[in-house]
Amino acid sequence: MQKTLIILKPDCMERKLWGIVLDRFAKVDLDIVACKMMKLDQAVLREHYSHIADKPFFPEIENFMSSRPVIAMILKGPEAISRVRSILGPTDSKAAPAGTIRGDMGADKMFNLVHASDSPEAAEAEIERFFGGDPIFE
Repeated sequence: MQKTLIILKPDCMERKLWGIVLDRFAKVDLDIVACKMMKLDQAVLREHYSHIADKPFFPEIENFMSSRPVIAMILKGPEAISRVRSILGPTDSKAAPAGTIRGDMGADKMFNLVHASDSPEAAEAEIERFFGGDPIFE
């Protein structure tokens, strides 16, 4: 069993697509083992996006991701990381095939509805970042 972090981004929340997104994960037998709604602040966003925090486009991402509360979750299941990423489709929604969350409902690279961990190492760090000390119901 593997755990991964997802964040239902501001566009997902604003467009009230969270139910459809969660239903797609439920249909492939991924379990929610932790969940919380939160407002992302500058400190956590700079840590989370440290690999691009020095890029000229980062302020736009920071403004978007802090624009409204998001839902952070830990999903668990066999090969959860690769399965979640497959269900989501590529980061750029315009390149995502029909049948994926981003292909069906996303707009572009930023307005792509859901963040998901891309590796076991990233999942571990992101779970600690967003749920460190919080209960995880395994």
